[in-house]
Amino acid sequence: MTTSEFVVQLRNRPGALAEFARALAARGVDIVNIGGGGLGDVGYAIVTTSDEAKTREVLRASGHLFAEGHPVIVEIEDRPGELASVTERLADAGMNIEGIVLVGRSPATVEVAITVDDAAHARRVLGLDT
Repeated sequence: MTTSEFVVQLRNRPGALAEFARALAARGVDIVNIGGGGLGDVGYAIVTTSDEAKTREVLRASGHLFAEGHPVIVEIEDRPGELASVTERLADAGMNIEGIVLVGRSPATVEVAITVDDAAHARRVLGLDT
C-alpha cells in the first residue's frame, strides 16, 4: 500500500510548524518525512506520518487546509535540468504538483517523492508503469 503524503498550509509565522508538530505528537503520530517552506503570509509542510487516519483527524480539527495524495517516487540523474525535465513532462500532461520532497540520494542520482493530482497518470507519463 502506498503511503499518503499530506501538503499542509500553515501561517508563515513563528511557531506555526511547532504547533502542527505538537498536535500530531499529542495524538501519538510520528512524522516520518517532512519538507516545507513559506513566503509572505503562507507556509506549508509536506509530511508523511506513522498514522494517516490520525493525521487527517488532527488536520480537520485544526482547520488547516491540506491536500492528500500518493506520491510518485522518481529516480533522476543528479545533474542540472533533470528535475526540470520531469516536472515539464507532468505539466505538459496537465498535472499539478502539490508537493515534492527529496527522499534519497546516491552518487549519481536523486530520488524525489512527487505528489500530484493523479498518481496513476503521472506514473504513465513518466514511464514508471513498465
